[in-house]
Amino acid sequence: MSKIETFAEFKINRRHLFSGSAAVTLAATQLGFGGSADAQEAKKKPDRLAITKAGASTSFAAVKQIDARLLNVGYAEVGPADGPVVLLLHGWPYDIHSYVDVAPLLASEGYRAIIPYLRGYGTTRFLSSDTQRNGQQSVVAVDTLALMDALKIEKAILAGFDWGARTANIIAALWPERCKGLVSVSGYLIGNQESGKVPLPPSAELQWWYQYYFATERGREGYGKYKHDFNKLIWRLASPKWRFDDLIFDRSAAAFDNPDHVAIVIHNYRWRLGLAEGEPKYDDLEKRLAAAPVISVPTITLEGDANGAPHPDSSAYAKKFTGKYAHRLVNGGIGHNLPQEAPRAFAQAVIEVAQLT
Repeated sequence: MSKIETFAEFKINRRHLFSGSAAVTLAATQLGFGGSADAQEAKKKPDRLAITKAGASTSFAAVKQIDARLLNVGYAEVGPADGPVVLLLHGWPYDIHSYVDVAPLLASEGYRAIIPYLRGYGTTRFLSSDTQRNGQQSVVAVDTLALMDALKIEKAILAGFDWGARTANIIAALWPERCKGLVSVSGYLIGNQESGKVPLPPSAELQWWYQYYFATERGREGYGKYKHDFNKLIWRLASPKWRFDDLIFDRSAAAFDNPDHVAIVIHNYRWRLGLAEGEPKYDDLEKRLAAAPVISVPTITLEGDANGAPHPDSSAYAKKFTGKYAHRLVNGGIGHNLPQEAPRAFAQAVIEVAQLT
């Protein structure tokens, strides 16, 4: 059995994830990098992470704004300006507060964490009213590259879940020169419209109920009218064991009041089913993505043991990662919003993937 296969069976428990240097040392050793200078340095500093619990932070100090191609992007920034950069990408229906505890953990280790609102969320706005409110997968990746360019970031670790994981996957696959390493919840999420047309077994189709709801005009109107209650329901279904309160949800729900939110979400899910057209200028990118390109950058994939959202089994995508790679199951009733539910596990994965580069 290879080192990667051995490590893929290693399951992290939240109770002991950051119990000193053992976690970092074990991961580095099992991947064959225990003797590196980076690994030795990592041994010196994990104790600060052990005292931080989920929910310890309540907000970001400030949200900055910057023009980046088609958007004026709102983003939080935590950590030293000269530190190695980590882009933390959220999904639907979540926002930058999925990383409100992860970012300080990374900052304490010297990383510069950038957490942007995706198009259609929070304070991110289109610069022109004429721009199509497009939610297809490639355009969100292009947005992220534009933000990196605007911030003069040549290369970064990309980490995300849900839409954010898919976006990070796409950049790692098509622009590996911009991606130093990848942390991806639920693994390989690059899709295409043709696969979206393939019927699934009934139990699997049931999990995608909201996608079919969004395919109707009733769904568009219903989401616009009830998006607060709708998204709270998604949170509960996707993370059935996460006991979040109204304050935590409402803090993120404010991001859904973006004037383009409904249009972006509806277009995203209709595009997946081939019910909405993308923009022709992204056709070449989508053609390349439809071929399911491999990802060669160092990668750690994560999965919560209680993820109630549709997600592939890790065995289905392991071979899509051809570089240094490890998969972990995060125990403790962890659902779909893994960085917010298990911030230490997520931050640890970012720190360790940086050691693999």
